[in-house]
Amino acid sequence: MKRFTLTVLYFLSLWGVSLAQFSVMSPQSIVEAKIDVGSKITYSVFFQGKPVLVDSEISFEFKQAPPLGFDMEILKSSAKEINETWTPVLKRKASILNHCREFTMGMKEKKFPHRQINLVFRAYDDGVAFRTEFIGPDNNHEYALADENVEFNFTADHDCWAANHDSYRSSQENEYFKRKLSGIKDQMIIGLPMTVKVADNCYAAITEANITNYAGMYLKSNHSSTGFSVRSSLSPLPKQPDNGDKVRFKFPHKTPWRVIMLGDAPGRLLESELVMNLNEPCAIADPSWIKPGMCAWDHWWSGEVKMDNETLKKYIDLASEMGWPYQLIDWQWYGPFNKPEADITKIAPQLDMPGILAYAKSKNVKCWVWLYNTDVDRSDWDKACATYESWGIAGVKIDFMDSDDQQMVNWYARIVKTAAAHHLMVDFHGAYKPDGFRRTYPNLVTREGVMGNEYNKWSLRVTPEHLTTLPFTRMLAGPMDFTPGGFLNRTPEKFKNGTPAQVLGTRAMQLAQFVVYDSPFMVACDHPDNYKGQTGVEFLKKVKTMWDDTKIVNGQIGEYITSARRSGNEWFIGSMTNSETRALEIKLDFLDAGKYKMVAFEDAPDAAIDAEKVIRSSKTVEKGDVIKIRMAPGGGFAAWLEPVK
Repeated sequence: MKRFTLTVLYFLSLWGVSLAQFSVMSPQSIVEAKIDVGSKITYSVFFQGKPVLVDSEISFEFKQAPPLGFDMEILKSSAKEINETWTPVLKRKASILNHCREFTMGMKEKKFPHRQINLVFRAYDDGVAFRTEFIGPDNNHEYALADENVEFNFTADHDCWAANHDSYRSSQENEYFKRKLSGIKDQMIIGLPMTVKVADNCYAAITEANITNYAGMYLKSNHSSTGFSVRSSLSPLPKQPDNGDKVRFKFPHKTPWRVIMLGDAPGRLLESELVMNLNEPCAIADPSWIKPGMCAWDHWWSGEVKMDNETLKKYIDLASEMGWPYQLIDWQWYGPFNKPEADITKIAPQLDMPGILAYAKSKNVKCWVWLYNTDVDRSDWDKACATYESWGIAGVKIDFMDSDDQQMVNWYARIVKTAAAHHLMVDFHGAYKPDGFRRTYPNLVTREGVMGNEYNKWSLRVTPEHLTTLPFTRMLAGPMDFTPGGFLNRTPEKFKNGTPAQVLGTRAMQLAQFVVYDSPFMVACDHPDNYKGQTGVEFLKKVKTMWDDTKIVNGQIGEYITSARRSGNEWFIGSMTNSETRALEIKLDFLDAGKYKMVAFEDAPDAAIDAEKVIRSSKTVEKGDVIKIRMAPGGGFAAWLEPVK
């Protein structure tokens, strides 16, 4: 670790109380954090020399103990530079650079009870992160944290994209609507990430990382002097009111990292690996068994799907024909769920599970199984995992947790660690946002926590604006199991809810989602019959779910996005637009030298009338070429490029 010079200024205020000021700069001097410690603790954040956040307070409220964060004195400080490159198991890049400067301030209260904390700040070139470590001296008393008060004071009434979840107990499946910071009202409970346009060349996103034995964080309006401020608000423990206990702990303890991602364009936020870098290295000694990929799904969404042997074999056949490694066996495979008598190791009487699994094996397909979280909670989870391992099950999808309080956060960790011991991958639905835990336990391959394709079945909410907002908001936190791949594509005029489920937008947009949306375990949503003989199916056979490189070619929040991803020596491109017709130019400067065959799928001229119409084309391109695309309203473009031998 390299040492570096840190600016530290001490001076006396008018009242004779000492004030310490610190500044920590990112490696390339793009981002700076300034911290003041005196009568209270405040911080400010700067991007390319201009303020993003100013004079934002950090403090804590306790039940049966005084507030913490006021009248502190500095005991010690230390600085270091972290510069390492590591290899992720769940890849969207072959390697990740973790390069930052870190500054730690040790301090204690001047008055009783003289609690001590470390405040740790990291400055990266793509953001700032900080956390509080409660270090003592009292390690016997259990503290009840009423709330962690972290302010995010912006300099003006910026545009932001914020999801109001209305409650601390939800599936976190809502739109990230564009609004002014002043438009965040007192009753709103804003989920993370929240993305803010600070300037044409400065975008910020607030989220958190490494939630360990703690509560999830939300944002509330903050009645500061500017009116352009939000503050943290923690999820309360079960059976507690909103103003009840949030976290219970003994010293020592740590908060999660509070993260402010920064970039000069929306796409730079999306390329960042800041959330992953703030988590611990992989704790699985040999993670080579973790092999996510594409998956078929016998879900009620796609048609009149029955839980019987014939139906499951039909979806296994689909996975086999497409070359996908997995089939997800959804609800009712163990009979009634979310009931005291439910047993997640017993098989519904109409199913021949050994026969189904043997059939899948003969087709080179492995199966996942769906579980209701309360049934998991009542089970002997270690025994259940051992049973699934003996069956040859690849992973489990667990649903309807709908909470991120401290107890649920710990439940997630226990579930994932036990699953890892039995070589099981995990997909959480009814889940809270990612926090980078998949770096430490990469068997946690994806999760929901997103308003995905399923909402097309009963609502009009999955609009092209929503689809082009998600990459720059929810997806900044990590992978999302959006379940793309609906092939009953409809324009708004022809769209209707019901069974079989239709999707708003064009066929080309659905194909593009497999490139634009991150999910190492990518579940395709539609019925086998809807894929037969359809243009675009070969793209679903070809596309990958993990990548050696990821680049955001262009994009504006809620308007359009183009992503380019590399797997080996092949590149894939996905582009999507909102409800406006859009023409874009994509410069192929990310390619290596040499010629490539590009197979593309783009909106047909009449796709604005018939959204299933897509044109397949093939041509030779090379590095530096510019391809021109035209997308219909709610349209897209998808392509793969492979070197010409």
